[in-house]
Amino acid sequence: MSSWNSIPLHISYEVVGWFAFLCWSISFYPQLILNFRRKSVVGLNFDFAVINLIKQSSYLIYNASLYFSSVVQKQYEDKYGQKEMIPVAANDVAFSIHAVLLTTITLFQITIYERGSQRVSKTASGIIVVVLLTVTTCFFIALPKHHWLWLLFVFNGIQVSLTIIKYIPQVRILLQYVYYFL
Repeated sequence: MSSWNSIPLHISYEVVGWFAFLCWSISFYPQLILNFRRKSVVGLNFDFAVINLIKQSSYLIYNASLYFSSVVQKQYEDKYGQKEMIPVAANDVAFSIHAVLLTTITLFQITIYERGSQRVSKTASGIIVVVLLTVTTCFFIALPKHHWLWLLFVFNGIQVSLTIIKYIPQVRILLQYVYYFL
């Protein structure tokens, strides 16, 4: 595995990475605290919560596999060269674990707190089914020849796609405001 050529650059990378971990991690707590205080999840978008768990889980699989698996790291080095650094740091893995845990807690809150008539939409359910079918199909394609790096790129593609999908409602609202004020 490649190493850092510059100690100041390595330190900067670590500091910025852990700062990003802290900032993104903090973003999960206000909703959890609000749900807990109100003992209600009325108004929380269930589609966002469910899609976010699948997205964060995909991100965790990608990060943890690249960080911990020597087999995957070897495949990465074979593809990109010995001098290329693995693009996952400890803070990425830590954030992924934290995000999956807190998103799971949010979904648990959905099951135990007042939720009114809200439920996961058919669209979100369809997206989840497509993702699970994709992952299953790709796993069985990767299995015979142990193409684990390719499978991880599938998981990364899923997490990027779900990130875009889960923010579409907010973008739509933003565009409505922009249109209204123009």
